Amino acid sequence: MFDIVRDSDLNPTFPRLRVPATRALHRNSRRSDVGPSFPCVDQHRARESRLLLSRTATSPDPSSTGPEPPYARPSPTSYRTYRHIEPLPLTYSDPLPYIDIAYETWGTMTPAKDNVILLHTGLSASSHAAATDINPSDGWWQKFIGPGLALDTNHFFIICTNVLGGCYGTTGPSSIDPDTGKPYATMFPVISIFDMVRAQFTLLDHLGVEKLYASVGSSMGAMQSLAAGYLFANRVGKIVSISGTARSSPSSVAMRFAQRSVLMTDPNWNNGFYYDGLPPHAGLKLARQIATITYRSGPEWDIRFGRDVRDLPPTSYDPNYPRPPALCPDFLIETYLDHQGEQFCLKYDANSLIYISKAMDLFDMTASALEELKLTPAPTPPPPTNLALNPTRRHPPPHSPAPHLPELARGLSPLKHTPTLILGVQSDILFPVDQQREIADALRMTGNADVRYYELGGVWGHDTFLLDVPGVGGAIRGFLS
Repeated sequence: MFDIVRDSDLNPTFPRLRVPATRALHRNSRRSDVGPSFPCVDQHRARESRLLLSRTATSPDPSSTGPEPPYARPSPTSYRTYRHIEPLPLTYSDPLPYIDIAYETWGTMTPAKDNVILLHTGLSASSHAAATDINPSDGWWQKFIGPGLALDTNHFFIICTNVLGGCYGTTGPSSIDPDTGKPYATMFPVISIFDMVRAQFTLLDHLGVEKLYASVGSSMGAMQSLAAGYLFANRVGKIVSISGTARSSPSSVAMRFAQRSVLMTDPNWNNGFYYDGLPPHAGLKLARQIATITYRSGPEWDIRFGRDVRDLPPTSYDPNYPRPPALCPDFLIETYLDHQGEQFCLKYDANSLIYISKAMDLFDMTASALEELKLTPAPTPPPPTNLALNPTRRHPPPHSPAPHLPELARGLSPLKHTPTLILGVQSDILFPVDQQREIADALRMTGNADVRYYELGGVWGHDTFLLDVPGVGGAIRGFLS
């Protein structure tokens, strides 16, 4: 039926099939005379053209000027900035000479400054967790902060910062290197979660806050919350850790590596030195799509999208044939991922994603890992010499404890006297509930008698901490009261 032909430009061991003329005519009768169309590829080109035009504009928005690239920086008038003029020690390199920290606050601090809650963000969030007088737009935790809510501003003073390495006002790769007068780019030092927390505590020192009522965080923020309890056990009253981990797993490292890989292969990335040119918008969009897959769950997408496809005008294809599939986003789940990536790719700095995601990969609170980093926790009583699980009826021992669990308990021993709330989500694939159970087990092994652990249901996956107001908010409110 098919003739096998050889092509001198191809490896002769691989035959090429010649399509019969009758079949070729049938195929061509359904094909546009102008060739295939790829609107998703055209979208990238159109974005690049807009960026090139914007670079030639003579009157940039004054709110977008500064050390961060214009496509990433929110208005500097929408947050406060503290400049720490002393060198900030770092885990893996020499200190930064100074840092800026963007932050926002809600509520009223008591004269004794004993009602302060430090709210830690996830990877890409800004300090804008909720609406303020100077920025009335909703924040990323809008339904959790306010009078009578989980973080009750009738009682607490809430502080949220943009993390070290970020691009929303806090020092990061897009900030100006004082030695060169240009953005650090990838000359910025590799940072750790512990460095982020040290930076936050310089702000607390500036504000005169000696001890936090609580350290609260979700996702990467949950890592920071535990790190704060480790480094400053004598300055943290309570810890809330939601959908986090005390030791990044190989699976989450792999997912973040894939994100960085597609980003760094974008030609516009230019080894991180793109601030005088076009940003790696296509790579950042793809990285965000990969990340979004880990943030939600398959069951939720079954409910929301199923196998539905986007609508096409009936006149756009031949009714004698089935609806033609597209190689660009066609299924609704594809259009959702495309939208998520498109919304993100010009609002965030690519280098910040690389540095902060790497800091998440490096996070490991087992005793041996902490000793290797030469970290010194605040003075606390020594851990018990005989570390053992203390199961309760509500929290039975694990069926097969991880081999590193005793090491993790030793690492978390500075938190043995800190009341801790741990929330896990059964549908979370990025930080599975086993990792939250592990934190609870390790803390109980240290002798911590005030560990509360809850698992939440639902289909929202890792993003449950953003969406489940009754479950997440109720647990936090009860724990903090």
